Amino acid sequence: METLVGKLSKAGSIHKVEQGYIGLPSMNVPGCDAAIADSLTNPGGSVMSSGFFELRASEPLVYTYSCDEMKVVIKGEFILTDRATGKVTHAKERDVLFFPKGAEVTFETPDYGLGFFTAHGSMSA
Repeated sequence: METLVGKLSKAGSIHKVEQGYIGLPSMNVPGCDAAIADSLTNPGGSVMSSGFFELRASEPLVYTYSCDEMKVVIKGEFILTDRATGKVTHAKERDVLFFPKGAEVTFETPDYGLGFFTAHGSMSA
């Protein structure tokens, strides 16, 4: 198991990461102010991973999902466009999203968005 950001502690079988949203590494997409990292990668041998995604107002991020993922908007909002259909949805705080493997999505924000994700795989792989 790998923890990329935050401080990991364990209480028996319970894994806890504190401050996993601080200091997220850039996605290194030119013109786009996006960052992502796993807080937990395959804890206890699980296929699951989780972490945070952050986007600041900048050029849009186009992202293709390499695994199934669910995301909860923690702060701010995202404007999401399904590139296959052109359909758009606005996701605000506490909204839950599902992205199937292979989905290609454009992410935008008018100001700022922070999301928590859990995935069947790793965003950091």
